[in-house]
Amino acid sequence: MRVYIPVTLAMLQQLVADRLIHARSGTAFAVTPALRESYAEGDDDELAEVALREAALASLRLLAGEGETDLPPRRAVLVADVGGTEGDEEAVTLRPDLDDAVVRLAAPVALEDVVAAYVDNAAAESAVLVAVERIDEADLGDEDAELAVGDAQDHDLAWYASQELPFLLELL
Repeated sequence: MRVYIPVTLAMLQQLVADRLIHARSGTAFAVTPALRESYAEGDDDELAEVALREAALASLRLLAGEGETDLPPRRAVLVADVGGTEGDEEAVTLRPDLDDAVVRLAAPVALEDVVAAYVDNAAAESAVLVAVERIDEADLGDEDAELAVGDAQDHDLAWYASQELPFLLELL
């Protein structure tokens, strides 16, 4: 199953160093049956975009919990294929009780299973900073905070192949 794992740049550094990533609380996003049912229309690519956006929003929450760091404030999402081998049926557990696209990963994901990464460009940093500060307020229904989070979500994420990650991190 193709999953979208919310991460931070610090987590990407750890992935490159360890060649393994532990999704926070095992949480990832995917095109699930519940997600398909919640949309009247949409092909697999459009639904994958929804899962990616949900993971990018979760990345904001990870950044909010990360605290001060030397790395720039950017959302990041890993795209990985997990549970593709026989006997891995339990590698991904659907969690429609949490949200339509949420899944839980049973194990860490190896760098070899990572297909790509999506990362904010430098132009998104100021909007991401504001969104990180206001994400909790947005969750509680504050309209101004929701707009601030929306401003960050309006920035498109840049695509990087998994083999480009060391170079991307070196350039930050």
